[in-house]
Amino acid sequence: MCGIAGTYRWPDGKVVTDRLTDVLAHRGPDGAGRYSHSLGDGEVHLGHRRLAIIDLSGTGAQPMVSDGLALTYNGELYNAPELRTELAATGVRFRGTSDTEVLLEAWRRWGTDCLPRLRGMFAFAVFDERTGELVLARDQLGIKPLFLLRRGTGLMFASELKALAAVTDGSLEVDHAALVASLLYYWVPDSRCAFREAEKLPPGSWLRCRADGRVERGTYWNLRDIAHEGRERARAGERPDLGAVVEESTRRHMLSDVPVATFLSGGLDSSYLTALAARHQPGISAYTIGFRAEDTKFEAMPDDLRYARQVAERYGVDLHEIEIAPQVTDLLPRMTHHLDEPIGDPAAINTYLICSAAREAGVKVMLSGMGADELFAGYRKHLANVLALRYQRVPRPLRRGLSRAVDRLPVATSRRGYRSVRFAKRFLSFADLPEETAFRRSYTMYDRGELLALIDPDLAGTVDDVLTEHADTYQDNDLDDFVNRMCLTDARMFLPGLNLAYTDRSSMAASTEVRVPYVDVEVVKAAFALPGDRKIVGRQGKVVLKEAATSILPREIAYRPKGLFSAPLRAWMSRDLAPLVREVVNDGVLVNSGFLRRDALARLVAEDASGQRDFSKHLWHVLTLEYWYRGATSGSGRSQSV
Repeated sequence: MCGIAGTYRWPDGKVVTDRLTDVLAHRGPDGAGRYSHSLGDGEVHLGHRRLAIIDLSGTGAQPMVSDGLALTYNGELYNAPELRTELAATGVRFRGTSDTEVLLEAWRRWGTDCLPRLRGMFAFAVFDERTGELVLARDQLGIKPLFLLRRGTGLMFASELKALAAVTDGSLEVDHAALVASLLYYWVPDSRCAFREAEKLPPGSWLRCRADGRVERGTYWNLRDIAHEGRERARAGERPDLGAVVEESTRRHMLSDVPVATFLSGGLDSSYLTALAARHQPGISAYTIGFRAEDTKFEAMPDDLRYARQVAERYGVDLHEIEIAPQVTDLLPRMTHHLDEPIGDPAAINTYLICSAAREAGVKVMLSGMGADELFAGYRKHLANVLALRYQRVPRPLRRGLSRAVDRLPVATSRRGYRSVRFAKRFLSFADLPEETAFRRSYTMYDRGELLALIDPDLAGTVDDVLTEHADTYQDNDLDDFVNRMCLTDARMFLPGLNLAYTDRSSMAASTEVRVPYVDVEVVKAAFALPGDRKIVGRQGKVVLKEAATSILPREIAYRPKGLFSAPLRAWMSRDLAPLVREVVNDGVLVNSGFLRRDALARLVAEDASGQRDFSKHLWHVLTLEYWYRGATSGSGRSQSV
């Protein structure tokens, strides 16, 4: 796991590449390197920061150059041993044991045709000295990021957006459409970028810069196609052995020359992975978080720590507990910097603190249960949308009466919050809507009217564009399975746009690699070969994964209510963050620029404070957006007006 950067026919490319690479130092504190080569009337430069995980010797250093090919690579290939054997059988001689060298030789033999063969997480750039071509590529599911910026025939790229922003000296303009999208979702979709000129290389794709100035793009893997193939497998009666697939993926994800630990929340996903990992690495370390007793009581949060301790004791795991107190909110400005784009999920702080503690203990690699909820319908929104279909069969007068009654209930008093009331209000806000709209409203922050009331009226067209993009993505499939349609949309939008994004940025800020065994091409194929009625059964979500997990986990853990890898936001907002919220409403950059409307924002604060509505997540995201926008527009010499 590393940081990569480079330039192709970019003015002052050597200096720019060195600056890009320096900004990424936290991603690779174990080494640095740069490669340069002339290119007609220009040059190509590749930079690298190394976090040494496999082959800790110099033979794993990058950029790696061999017989006319130069590679800078960020990631891990979990099928590198098989690829190495296959390549060696053709006469390839390897100098070391790194997967970087395997990737370089796979590229030499197969070019872009090697990409579907790769099983892992990766983003890389490879330059061919003979043809003068530079190719960028990104893994199938968008686990690893790759940002790029093109001007004329020149191109620069980096693992993080902040690197591109730093070397362009503030000339990048904020894309307010991306900010509108972030308000809707509380994250920026992978299809958009917070700065106008910059872009993200899409998952499962490559980009080639040719010596004659042409740029080509290609897609080598598409989730929609995988879901279609899975449906056909299911129709043919093929049922994958999910337990075997997950165990095999977990074993592969433990390939490492340094110690591996796990996240352990006490929920199904992390408990299952930890139990499997403990089979292969007895005494493995695991890290978990807890909150102050008064905060968990106010939020009525489940006691996840108790379950984490049970799992650790049962499987001989060395458990490390980290308490997150309100002082952690001091991390807010630092986290918005590390996250590159405005991401309003406080779980990013949890990830950063866990990875920091692991790193201090000498751990470089962590396994996370990320992705299981998206693939196996484990979120409350999935069950809620299925229940909404049943709710719509209730006579309309009864639905109206229930809605009015719930609307009058408070979500909190001064002493505690009422999670069941929050859930009920949330459910009733979308339960009567059509399928795609209901699904979007079940996890986004605002409906169309609320979002229009909050932002500059001139951005109304942008709101419609963002909503249309969601609808287009949701409908871009031929599945006849409602649950799998939701899972596919999550795997294409929610997973790369939020969960994988914050996991990568937060962990790499602590110079730690997080691996995600559920977000694996073989697990994904198995997931979409399973019909939705095996994922949600009755009022239980993620049933097929729970069934697989009971081969190793006790039912008490496998079937326990879903935990939360989040934070007690209402407690923080009502106490520690209240002054900061007032400052942002009264004199924030977003309000003063006209992007956010002060009166609408003040209404959110007032309704949240009254306990009648729960806007704690909305206000947390406004804070993250404010801090991000301050950093993005400060010192640039540009107007901050919309």
